Amino acid sequence: MERVPVLKIGDFLLVSIQVDMEDQIALQLQEDLSARIVETGVHGVIIDITALDIVDSFVGRMLSTIAAISKVLDAETVVVGMRPAVAITLVELGLSLNGIRTALNVERGMELLARAREDELFLDLGDDDSAETDSDGAAVRS
Repeated sequence: MERVPVLKIGDFLLVSIQVDMEDQIALQLQEDLSARIVETGVHGVIIDITALDIVDSFVGRMLSTIAAISKVLDAETVVVGMRPAVAITLVELGLSLNGIRTALNVERGMELLARAREDELFLDLGDDDSAETDSDGAAVRS
């Protein structure tokens, strides 16, 4: 059976879907990705669908499920490389891809995840009573 590779790049996992997503491949990807998130402790997953010409309701649900699993494991998901025809099809099918952010390419997806992580860390810093604050009471990054 074919497997979709899950690669660690910096602080993120990159999944590049290059094959037709059949049931078994999708289920294996969910398991492989979940294990890699736990193993590596990353907080971001990028799913590159550049090679997909067609996305049906099954693939849309699979992407949503992967994003939900990743979120439970403390990792945000960004789908990149979506072609205009794929975006149109998803909208026509009524698939909103809840919990999934999108970006035009891998580089922008990495930037989006990095900014989201910085914002999250900054907010966490603000919740800490021992955090440094400026004269207005705003949390200060160190």
